[in-house]
Amino acid sequence: MVRYKFPRAVKARDVLVAMVEQLKQVVGPDLLARMQELKMTMHEVLTLASVIEKETGSGSERPEISAVFHNRLKKHIPLQSDPTVIYGLPEFDGNLHKKDLSSPSPYNTYRVQGLPPGPIASPGIQAIRATLYPSNSSFLYFVSRNDGTHQFSATLMEHNKAVEKYQKRPVRRGSHSQTSVVPGEGVFPHMEGVS
Repeated sequence: MVRYKFPRAVKARDVLVAMVEQLKQVVGPDLLARMQELKMTMHEVLTLASVIEKETGSGSERPEISAVFHNRLKKHIPLQSDPTVIYGLPEFDGNLHKKDLSSPSPYNTYRVQGLPPGPIASPGIQAIRATLYPSNSSFLYFVSRNDGTHQFSATLMEHNKAVEKYQKRPVRRGSHSQTSVVPGEGVFPHMEGVS
């Protein structure tokens, strides 16, 4: 993790310049070459990496989360990432509600196809690497296990079972679950969510 030290009266431009310079040091020729292999721009990489960064705190899961998103993008399936919805909300009370999934924000990847218009956070190098080196899996879905990890699924049937197991049971105090949209019950019944 990089820590920046700035004087109180720092100008926004100076902060941006420092962050861009740090990014140039972290993203070396190997990662730039990989971006070209994947035909991704720096903007696309940072945008997807930011979504991955916000989806999991588990470093070991980032390549798997990345694979889900790459697979969904290839199949033209909406990303349906809760953190993108949260980013686009004018106010967030700490709980994502079904009505939030229909918010008209351009960042709402339940409604908008493809990547959001820009990063939703400042991604770390692990998330950037995961974006460029996703795991080799056929997973299309994931749902929070409420323990900081996720259950991954390749089919909607598997995903719905995981949603039932991890999200539909009685809520435990202190659990931080993400919203899950099950086809037929959600705002957009024709879409499948990653939860």
